[in-house]
Amino acid sequence: MSSPCDPAYAPAGDVGVALMAIDSRLKAIYDGRTGTDSEQQQLMDQFTASLGPEEANDVLDGACTLIYMFMQWLRMAYEEHDKDVIEYVVPGFVTSMRMMPRSIRPEVIPTMTGLVVAAGTGLSPSLWRKQYGDWTGDEMNSLEATALLLAEHINRLTDDRDFAARMITEALSATTQD
Repeated sequence: MSSPCDPAYAPAGDVGVALMAIDSRLKAIYDGRTGTDSEQQQLMDQFTASLGPEEANDVLDGACTLIYMFMQWLRMAYEEHDKDVIEYVVPGFVTSMRMMPRSIRPEVIPTMTGLVVAAGTGLSPSLWRKQYGDWTGDEMNSLEATALLLAEHINRLTDDRDFAARMITEALSATTQD
């Protein structure tokens, strides 16, 4: 029986913009720039302000698509070693989110954990979230952090700081060639 949260029913969104945001944030962290870069933040604020409601929803859907793709890759990687992705990803993910109290409100952590679990069990994070209403402003930083933490987890597993972004870029390239 098909689920209403089946990824086949989910819009992919603007994966390219979502990936660009995550990748640039990861590169900044890898370069030791963990504070707020005022110039980069100003550019991001200008870009965000230029988005209409439809484009903003496309970026949100794109971030959810990234989360889904990252969790599917992690699921396959852990299953190769007879390990459960939820068991090996979620505890560290929750711990990391709890260590970011200035950026991540504690009441949003269960929602982001639900997104990760949904994706890890083959459901669309975007459709799973839509069951509970519209996105809130408090969830925006958390959504970005979720995608970032999953990408970083993949990069750490592969010992390659660019692996997660390259994997998505290659998947997008293959899709556009078909």
